[in-house]
Amino acid sequence: MSKALVLRAGELDTYVEQINRIPMLTREEERELAIKYFDYNDLKAAQKLVAANLRFVVKIAHEFTRYGAPLADLVQEGNMGLMLAVKRFNPHKGYRLISYAVWWIKAMIRSFVMKTWSMVKIGTTRAQRKLFFKLLPASRELDAGRDEPMEHGDKIAALAEKLGIKDKDIFEMELKMSARDFSLDAKMLKEDKSATYLDMLTDDNPSPEDKFATEEKNRIVKQHVDSALARLPERERMVVQRRVLSDEPPSLASLAKEMGISRERVRQIEASGLKKIKAYLSAGTAAKDLLAA
Repeated sequence: MSKALVLRAGELDTYVEQINRIPMLTREEERELAIKYFDYNDLKAAQKLVAANLRFVVKIAHEFTRYGAPLADLVQEGNMGLMLAVKRFNPHKGYRLISYAVWWIKAMIRSFVMKTWSMVKIGTTRAQRKLFFKLLPASRELDAGRDEPMEHGDKIAALAEKLGIKDKDIFEMELKMSARDFSLDAKMLKEDKSATYLDMLTDDNPSPEDKFATEEKNRIVKQHVDSALARLPERERMVVQRRVLSDEPPSLASLAKEMGISRERVRQIEASGLKKIKAYLSAGTAAKDLLAA
């Protein structure tokens, strides 16, 4: 069923013209098709039921355009709701398909609106989700016919009374709805068609060129250090590796106990090894320049 209902952006007008040409079903025709699908899993009958009711999805989707979502997306989500309704519709209960499908269509569209309104969840409870969809229509009703807008505090009190909830709930939902996400690619000023919000963000990360230079420097230094370590006596090399180059260097006392010598002797071995490494690195002009950079 779904392949026939894919709606691409920019094709809405053509789509509406096409579905309006599909004949509406009489009660008897609808019942006959619904029984074929419900009792005998006739997919062609289900497709005809969906197609005949697509115009109602568009009508319902228009009711939700005030929330800023593209109509084409709302229609697509509503179509999914219609298909779910057809799948679950029981023709033996006596009511029309659209009477049953309205709930599914609106549920899918509401879910889409809530998910796309903001990255931050607005309605986490059933009461909050209801308020989200009631607040805007109620606000417009209060503003209708007024020459001047109401004071904000008065309006919140009037909305709370109208909807039968607390002022605090109205205020919190207004804040959430007003803090909707915006695109960083949006233009900052109409006069400046090139500047976007993204252009104003500073990037503290190194450029690819700087990052490559740093990695190359570290690679060369490591190569020289490894070469210097290889020239040390075995005991000095082990102490320097454990005490200086290890991610979790042992204390002088623990290493001294492990080696069976005094702490002072371990310190002397470490100092001797580091001195030799420094002398080796200082002998090479390229390595010396890298260490000083």
